[in-house]
Amino acid sequence: MSEALKHVRKDYKKGTLEWEQLPSSPDALFQQWLAEAKEEDPTDYNCMTISTIDSEGYPQGRIVLLRGFEDGDLKFYTNYNSDKGQELAAIPKISVNFFWKELERQVRVTGDVHQLSAEESDAYFQSRPRSSRIGAWASDQSSPLETRDQLEDRVEALTKKFSDGEVPRPPHWGGYGITPVKWEFWQGRASRLHDRFVYSKSGDSWETSRIQP
Repeated sequence: MSEALKHVRKDYKKGTLEWEQLPSSPDALFQQWLAEAKEEDPTDYNCMTISTIDSEGYPQGRIVLLRGFEDGDLKFYTNYNSDKGQELAAIPKISVNFFWKELERQVRVTGDVHQLSAEESDAYFQSRPRSSRIGAWASDQSSPLETRDQLEDRVEALTKKFSDGEVPRPPHWGGYGITPVKWEFWQGRASRLHDRFVYSKSGDSWETSRIQP
């Protein structure tokens, strides 16, 4: 297997990224790339890997779903008591990576994190399927689980509990906003000579630079 991995090769030839294509703000370019990714993959285009720092200083990555991009902030929702929630409470900084293999592109974001308002989290929670709302109550996310049956029994009990009305948002569940301080846009190119541009926050504006592949 190790020998086979050495010989996996792919040359990237689907696109380019040049200075003249760059808007003054990264928001416009991200919205364009996100829309083009949606055309290629309507189901998973909003998947993003977020990385936090744990109590021992190790980065921890996992895939979540982008649920909003407004006023320059990326938004996602999760359990505040989960590993990532506790890590963000201790160190409210995050890195994000989008990879769209169909377009041979990736976007990296570095940013600061804040919790969204209760009203915004409530509104999003009520937009979720009922089964997902019950699941948010049933799962003590990231905690040990002895058997699958324990989880399914809890789901069954909560389904009965909420059978006569709405499922409210659990107090331990809600949204985060990511305010970027740095963006990197990567377009794959042949011979690993990729195009890479970085936007770095400078006061109320952005400084842009090309970096080596």
